[in-house]
Amino acid sequence: MEAEGLGSLNEQQLMMLRLLKKPMPERDFIQIRQLAVKLLSKQANETVEQWEAKHNVTEETYDRQSRKHFRSPSSKQIP
Repeated sequence: MEAEGLGSLNEQQLMMLRLLKKPMPERDFIQIRQLAVKLLSKQANETVEQWEAKHNVTEETYDRQSRKHFRSPSSKQIP
């Protein structure tokens, strides 16, 4: 596979394209896609958990925040 027109892709992305160059059964493609989504979901969860730990966010924090009123007062005066 030539890299022309693919200059914005990194080496790992190019490698994945090379691996998936030949058509495959739909069932196999769906399984690969599901695995990729599962991996990305796991990474997203880990990132959120790290952020929560860094900022001392707990379940109680979310519970408290869910009960707050975040709407700002209207700047329009109601007659």
